[in-house]
Amino acid sequence: MAIKYIPVTTQYKQDRLAVLKPFSPKGAAYDEMYFVRWLGGLKLKYVALAALLWPAIAFAQSGGYGMGDAFEALLRWIPFLTFQGFLYNVLISIFAMTIGTVAGMALGLGQLSNISAVRRFAYFTTQIFRNSPWLVILFVILLAFPFEVTVFDITIPIPAWMKAVVGLSLPVMANISEIVRGAVRSVPSTQWEAAESLSFNRTQTMWQIILPQCFKRMIPPWMNWYAILTMATPLCSLLGVGEIITHSRQAMAAENNYPELLVPFYGYALVVFFVYCYPIARLTIALEKRFAFK
Repeated sequence: MAIKYIPVTTQYKQDRLAVLKPFSPKGAAYDEMYFVRWLGGLKLKYVALAALLWPAIAFAQSGGYGMGDAFEALLRWIPFLTFQGFLYNVLISIFAMTIGTVAGMALGLGQLSNISAVRRFAYFTTQIFRNSPWLVILFVILLAFPFEVTVFDITIPIPAWMKAVVGLSLPVMANISEIVRGAVRSVPSTQWEAAESLSFNRTQTMWQIILPQCFKRMIPPWMNWYAILTMATPLCSLLGVGEIITHSRQAMAAENNYPELLVPFYGYALVVFFVYCYPIARLTIALEKRFAFK
């Protein structure tokens, strides 16, 4: 039986070849909601499985001082780590987010000012703190701020946690500034034109028409940055702030620094942060879908 060969055309060969398309910068835009989408998309069953396997693997590699002893030590220290450690992480994140939000809104509105000097100053300040490492900012604040201030012969101490609040509020301020500027810019220009036709001045238009429409749009990214800020609070341990990581090291030192203590104590810190931030991530995703543009 004769075999019939079908010739392959040049056009067919060309269509079968892989084509490398040119790079488009539009497809590489930064997504401010990436972190919270990643955190909110985690499956709880996989997280629970990892939490169970991690101590088991460490237990298989340990000897002498066992993992059972390490977990017993953790149980003794849990109240101390939670109420004198993680509670400070939450308080630092709340105060830093409050200060950063108020200052960031003022800075964001400053970027939209008609006064050139105000607009340039707000833009420069935003870019400086938005593009600086958080750890470097914390060290600068630690060295720049005094440990105490004397006012009318009254000495007022400045604790380390207060410096940490100031240091963390600066990058949050810069990112909130960009959120406010982007939210105002996203309002259709027809809203400004309608306000102008009603003889509203710029201040009235901003506060009575534009900003009320922006609040819903700013809530999801604002919550996203609060979750990121909470995750960044362990950096304060480098400043000597008494939070959960600092107290974990102190507790392990009190237990003779056995290597088996690392998994339970730092694992507990990881679980506490996850339990606190995961509901925030899920709520943020739900609000983003609810307030999405139709």
